[in-house]
Amino acid sequence: MRKIAILIEDLYEDLELHYPYLRLKDEGFAVDLIGTEGGVGYTSKHGYPLKSDHASRDVKPEDYSAVVIPGGYAPDRMRRCRATIDFVSMMYRQNKVVAAICHGPWLMASACDLKGKRITAFFSIRDDLVNAGADFLDEEVVVSGNLITSRTPDDLVAFTRAIIQALG
Repeated sequence: MRKIAILIEDLYEDLELHYPYLRLKDEGFAVDLIGTEGGVGYTSKHGYPLKSDHASRDVKPEDYSAVVIPGGYAPDRMRRCRATIDFVSMMYRQNKVVAAICHGPWLMASACDLKGKRITAFFSIRDDLVNAGADFLDEEVVVSGNLITSRTPDDLVAFTRAIIQALG
């Protein structure tokens, strides 16, 4: 069974974590929640708690087919953890699917080479992504090599569909 990592940290956007989590499980993938710490409860923007399965320092990219980065304010916290940045960076360099929605591409700016990549995200982080070298687009889902990005919870169906298609 192929495994998917979904990153989790405090202040994640509820729908942007729960919808891909449930949809990918429904497709038959094993899905792990990866936090800064393992076995720790993280609380969403709207107060819904979930517990991480593993710490980012304890997982190996070889064990996963993709990583999903939900938005909210969690990506700002995620990129404060060197092990989380390194995990996403290794996934990127191994040409695994790296998917991010809303504010999730903030972590991509820290972990991936965005020069010349087509990216979308929540409009408020456009400048951060452009400054990282990305070509910013305002589209519901953008696939650029092994990177998949979307803007908001309204784009979740297209976003998750693109992840599933990329994993074939």
